[in-house]
Order: sequence, then structure tokens, then C-alpha cells
Amino acid sequence: MRYVVRAGDTLYRIARRYNVSLESIIAHNPQIADPSRLVVGQVIYIPKRVLREYEIQPGDTMYLIARRFNVPLDKIIAANPQIDPQRLQVGQIIYIPDAPPTRIVDPLQEYGYDEMVKDLEQIQERYGFIQISTIGQSIEGRNLYVVRIGTGPKEVHFNGSFHANEWITTPLLMNFIEDYAIAYDANQPLRGYNVQELFNETSLYVVPMVNPDGVELVLEGIDPTNPRYDEVVAINRSSLNFDSWKANIRGVDLNNQFPAFWEEEYRRKGITQPAPLNYPGPRPLSEPESQAMAEFTRNRNFRMVLAYHSQGEVIFWGYRDMEPPEAEGIVRRFQEVSGYQPIRTVVSDAGYKDWFIQEWRRPGFTVEVGRGINPLPISQYPRIYEDNVRILLEALRL
Repeated sequence: MRYVVRAGDTLYRIARRYNVSLESIIAHNPQIADPSRLVVGQVIYIPKRVLREYEIQPGDTMYLIARRFNVPLDKIIAANPQIDPQRLQVGQIIYIPDAPPTRIVDPLQEYGYDEMVKDLEQIQERYGFIQISTIGQSIEGRNLYVVRIGTGPKEVHFNGSFHANEWITTPLLMNFIEDYAIAYDANQPLRGYNVQELFNETSLYVVPMVNPDGVELVLEGIDPTNPRYDEVVAINRSSLNFDSWKANIRGVDLNNQFPAFWEEEYRRKGITQPAPLNYPGPRPLSEPESQAMAEFTRNRNFRMVLAYHSQGEVIFWGYRDMEPPEAEGIVRRFQEVSGYQPIRTVVSDAGYKDWFIQEWRRPGFTVEVGRGINPLPISQYPRIYEDNVRILLEALRL
């Protein structure tokens, strides 16, 4: 089949779109000098898809064959409409479709900045409809990535890892991005939600790791060759165990940085110098990470934001009576699908959610996942994801 290259095409994406192997496309197009460089308007040829043949053996069932080839049972049945799946005959030939691609995100591991970047690169390569860009950089020069998925006029924002030792919120959001992309690409629902409709109605913007320097510090420690080594270790009271570190690399708590009664929070905290947690900084938005988040938010028109933290299995949804009336109905729906307890207000200011509600009078939520002492053990992750996947989908729907 003749195909004309379009903007954004790669051979990998084309192969995936037509369900043929990359090697097969390259073999059928010897005129392509560099397979990594396609030109818009270039003509290439798509080979006919060749399915593997399999001869039925004694004892075979469609279920066992599906397991053997790691292909969903319904796809094998669909590829063999001439076969009665309940009446297989020895010697019969059936066709085996390609196995689905392996998943990219592995959330059941210590998940830091490097893991996130690698997964974002693969997600962007595999799913051409996902847009990945940056909103700024951390103090140590790590990119603050934002992922956009969806094309609708309604804009919604999720973020994670404002606090370094709450890094489990990053694989949660990355896992959701991949699940959402898989469902959209396959034109299938996700947990009963119509992803095609959500995609067309809502543009989702996810910043999966607001504090990459802090996350890396918690997970990897700090190398003695790092120019900040002495400063960071002194802030941590000479300890090289950073499990209690919530701040950015300069010892500023990024979720106490926003201009929402910041002065009151500064006085309340009573911490006037860099610390592993709770130091609001010398002034609002003093840090490049909080500055980037504020600028990013001002440049969009978010209908709702969810800031992910750990722990407590609660959802904070109000701020100084500034939240809109609809916020209570939304949080009650979140409670229904997750079991998390809504809490309207606490004595706290200067958080991202607080600032969003103050400035825009729109629904903003802080979701605290899991229970225990941060950093939460990865063994909690499967339950955390199941508790929250419907919150995320509801936020796109409402």
C-alpha cells in the first residue's frame, strides 16, 4: 500500500498504526536512506500484514493458545472468524495476531526523575496524540515536564511530587497517563468511562514531578562532588538519610510558596531558614519550581486542579470560604469512587491548591494518598492506584 508521510510521522508510529513490524516496513522501503529521518510528502510502502499460522495440537483450546502467545483471547477469535472456538480440530490452521505492546511505566519500583524521563520519551514515541513539553527547570537544571492529553476546550490540571518524599504520586500519574493513552488508542473504555468522549471534551495537563531535585535526593542521596553537598547535608543536620526531606534542593517547601496569605503561613511555621520541610522560603515564589507552576497556571484556563500528595486518604477541598459552591458536590463524588474522606479546611495557607482557589474561585483539591510514614512503601501502590483512578477520570468528566 502506498503511504504519504505526514507531519509527526515516524516509521515506528506508521508501523504501529498499520499493525505491521518496523523491520518489515524498512525492508519494503530500501529507498529510505535514514529510517530515523522521514520527510513530509515522502512516499513509502506499507507491506501487507502477515499473521502467524498455528496448527492445532491435541489438548489445545483457544484460551490456552491465547496464553501461550500472550495475545488477548478476543483478538485471536476475531482473527479467525472461520473457526468455531468451541470446536477446534487437531491439524486445523489458525492465525495468531501480534501481541499487544509491552507496557512502558513500571510503577512498582523506586520511581525517580530518570525513570520518568525515559518513560515520557517512550510514551511520546508510541502515542503520537500525546504532547510533552516543559514549563521550566529546577534549581539543578532538571526539566519540569508537562504532558497534555486530549483536545477538548475544558482544561484540567493534575500534579504530583511537590514534596520530595511523596514521590509515589509521580508513578500514580504516569500510570494513569499510560492507561488513558492505551484506552484512547484502542477505542476502549477505561474503568467504564468513555475515553473518546473525555479526550474530545477535556484537555488534561499533567505535571508529574514538580520537585525533581528533591525526589532524586530522597531516592539517591547526594554525591559528595555536588557543589551543594555541604549545604544540603547541613540542612539535614549532618544526616545522609533524606527520607524526611520534603523541600526542594535549597531547603524550601514548594507547597508553602504561593501568594495565598503567605505571610501568615510564614509566621505560623516559625521556620526562618532552609530546612528539610516546612520552610516557606524568604518570600512567595522565590523558587524556580514554584515560579514555573504559577506561570504555567496563569497561562492556562483550568476549570479544576488536583494536587497529589501523600498520606492520609483524605481530600482537602476548601480554602477560607473562597471555594465555589460546586466544589462540595465534586468532592462528594470523589469520595464515592475512592472512599477518601473529604475535609473542607485546615489551618494552612500558601499551598498551590489554596492559591488556585483564591485567584480563580474554581474547584481545587489536594488529594492525600495512602497511609503511614512518607515515603510510603511501594507495596501500597496497587491499592493507591485503584483508589484514585476513578477520581482522575471523574475530574475529567465533571
